[in-house]
Amino acid sequence: GLIDYWFYTGDEGYNPCITEALLHQVGPDWNYMPPNQSKSLGNDDQGFWGLTVMSAAERRFPNPPDDQPQWLSLAQAVFNTQAARWDEEYCGGGLRWQIYSFNRGYHYKNTVSNGAFFLLASRLARYTGNSTYMDWAVKTWDWTRQVGLMTEDYRFYDGYDITDDCSKVDPIQWTYNAGLYLAGASFLYDFTGGERLWAERVDGVMKTTKVFFKDDIVVEMACEPHGTCNVDQRSFKAFFSRCMAMTVKMAPFTAEWIMPKLRASAVAAAKFCSWGEDRNTCGMRWTEKEWEKWWGVGEQLSALETIQSTLVLGSRKYASERAGGISKGDPGAGSDGKGSFSDKDQQISAKDKGGASAATVGAVLGVLVFSWWVSF
Repeated sequence: GLIDYWFYTGDEGYNPCITEALLHQVGPDWNYMPPNQSKSLGNDDQGFWGLTVMSAAERRFPNPPDDQPQWLSLAQAVFNTQAARWDEEYCGGGLRWQIYSFNRGYHYKNTVSNGAFFLLASRLARYTGNSTYMDWAVKTWDWTRQVGLMTEDYRFYDGYDITDDCSKVDPIQWTYNAGLYLAGASFLYDFTGGERLWAERVDGVMKTTKVFFKDDIVVEMACEPHGTCNVDQRSFKAFFSRCMAMTVKMAPFTAEWIMPKLRASAVAAAKFCSWGEDRNTCGMRWTEKEWEKWWGVGEQLSALETIQSTLVLGSRKYASERAGGISKGDPGAGSDGKGSFSDKDQQISAKDKGGASAATVGAVLGVLVFSWWVSF
């Protein structure tokens, strides 16, 4: 979101913070799999890091120092480690939600993980001109359709558990799932020179997203009207707005349909960004009359992305390696197997469990002793 803020406005004030944040979590293998997140990292989490540095490369965000990993190579490392996890043993392909077998959700194949991979592959194809990325993007699109996570009329469902033989699809629809596939299709539309097939797919997904709008204002229909959105879900509209803006950039014929909705949503979001004691807090339910007392980074990010996306028509063209790109790539980044993680690597040993238990007991005793000492 802040990369696009810089891209749209030219304000460089946040750039040092952005660069520090992007480099802080790359991990020792430079693939956004840092050890401090190794016990909870999902494919969707890693995928969103890849999409972020892909934006840095496309927008010509200032490069890191030469001794640090570069934006394009980081995106390629994420792609390569995830391509190695493509799982054809269950349901004929796709990425699982979680990377590690001991995490809840490892047996779930969800649309967001595969959608992020699809969008990353599509953008790498356009940026590098390498058709291998295009092949992977098409493979992911086709698989999503074949297993029923995408319907014939371009609705996107949440996912399914492989223990049910991929037969029971969770039919809930989220804005960001549709957004990821919409934007990815638009990048392939551009990459193929406006191929009719991808034009039809872009148009189909775009028109189906009308379910997420009320009076042209975007609504997270699965939870927002009921007041049940969790912390993650309160940020989904941010990614949806960002993806719609990228779609306008890559497939200009969509502007007539998308821009009125972005503008209406931006006006509504702005009206809900003057709440709280600081009078600078954004809410989420932009179609309501009063603030619902939801606030946080998700609400702020959703408002930011939606408002700044209205500037997309006047923004610069996205760069590529052939046209203005300044980021250095590495097609083999992350493909040395360090990011693949076998089941053997993923197991928690009895010694690990014992050590964790001992550490927990020690920490609890320490807190009790300290509390007693403070009271005394």
